[in-house]
Amino acid sequence: MNTAPAAGQRDSTAQYNMGYVWAISLIAALGGLLFGYDWVVIGGAKPFFEKYFQLNSEALSGWANSCALLGCLVGSLLSGGLSDKFGRKRLLIASACLFAVSSVLTGWAPTFGQFVVWRMAGGVAIGMASNLSPMYIAEIAPAHLRGRLVAINQLTIVIGVLAAQAVNWLIAEKVADGATAEMIRQSWNGQVGWRWMFTAVAVPSLLFFAGALFVPESPRWLVKNGHSERARRILARIGGAAHADAEVRDIENTLAGEEIQHVRFRNLLQPRMVNILLVGVTLAVLQQWSGINVIFNYAEEIFRAAGYGVSSILFNILITGAVNLVFTFIAIRTVDHFGRRALMLYGCAGIAIFHALIGLCYHFHLKGLVVVAPVLATIACYAFSLAPVTWVLIAEIFPNRIRGAAICVAVSALWLACFILTYTFPILNASLGAAKTFWLYSGVCTAGFIFILRRVPETKGKTLEQIERELVD
Repeated sequence: MNTAPAAGQRDSTAQYNMGYVWAISLIAALGGLLFGYDWVVIGGAKPFFEKYFQLNSEALSGWANSCALLGCLVGSLLSGGLSDKFGRKRLLIASACLFAVSSVLTGWAPTFGQFVVWRMAGGVAIGMASNLSPMYIAEIAPAHLRGRLVAINQLTIVIGVLAAQAVNWLIAEKVADGATAEMIRQSWNGQVGWRWMFTAVAVPSLLFFAGALFVPESPRWLVKNGHSERARRILARIGGAAHADAEVRDIENTLAGEEIQHVRFRNLLQPRMVNILLVGVTLAVLQQWSGINVIFNYAEEIFRAAGYGVSSILFNILITGAVNLVFTFIAIRTVDHFGRRALMLYGCAGIAIFHALIGLCYHFHLKGLVVVAPVLATIACYAFSLAPVTWVLIAEIFPNRIRGAAICVAVSALWLACFILTYTFPILNASLGAAKTFWLYSGVCTAGFIFILRRVPETKGKTLEQIERELVD
């Protein structure tokens, strides 16, 4: 019989060392900052490196923008098994190193082929960080703050996005709106400036590396691998001795009788695991096929079609980053209050509506602010719902014994979906037109709303072990 106190009882009696909890969560979330910067910097550099490498087809443009996503898929697949074998901390350190090296070598690649290779290497780092940072935070966070702390990872992603947009705008602001392709190619920005856009990520990468050396290993990984005393010491520092004893006992109860030392991916196909795995994978794919990354990665084309020049485009992109940041703060403040389901439902409905409006703007060939407004509204809806809450749910819903492998599958599905979205947008845009393409994304979000309403559980305020018992056992 399980005698561990309920989550609410523990939360009300434990004296949490919140300074320590926030410090290690923020260090882990630096992986999200690097993820956000490296993911979005391509959008601002696109007008310049495409001219530099003379990319002159939709297929080459799509490949340049999406090649990193294949690296993300590889990084996600690698980190699942490796994090279960070697622990979360070592993989966080490895991803920091890879971020630093790949950013410099991408920025100074002399040929398009080398640019693609190092861009994919940076994608491996993104894939690792996207797996590890939210998983690590979820595994060290007190239950009543887990949603907020995991959402901090999304906040750092957004800060990374905004930093990339700001760097891009500052570097490129002297480009005249009427500049021709050849003028852009021969300018300082076209030859050198875009390289610094990529290289700048090396600085926070080194900070992430230094911080990751000092964070503790995940206590849940330690218990799973037979190091309960080490886990107890870490948990005691987080919430005191009584909290540590209760948490270790509860983790051990969920692992009792399980073959946990050698997790195999086929274990995820057990009947009691399949349904929850499908929920995680569907949410991951929905986050990408909602179409929001088209706005981030192809913002230049969207705003150019709305009648803006290069400098104005990059300023508008910066505004999208600011809106993203503001509404991510709203998510952080509300995810543990309103719950995961409510935010996801409101977000899906809003994105569906505003994508439909963007499609109407393109259909009637509207220009200027009337196009920018629904774009910003779409980003706002995404920022308080699908962006942070998907990561929260993926980090929460899988059992302790297979969490690394299950998150690996879900996040790999996310990156595969992101690659398909990013690669196909130029092709869809050319064949269907922008209006029908955004209406397609609106339909995906409508289907996502129905799926969340029917299949996604509410997890706020529950320990990871409680969630496991309710969803799997």
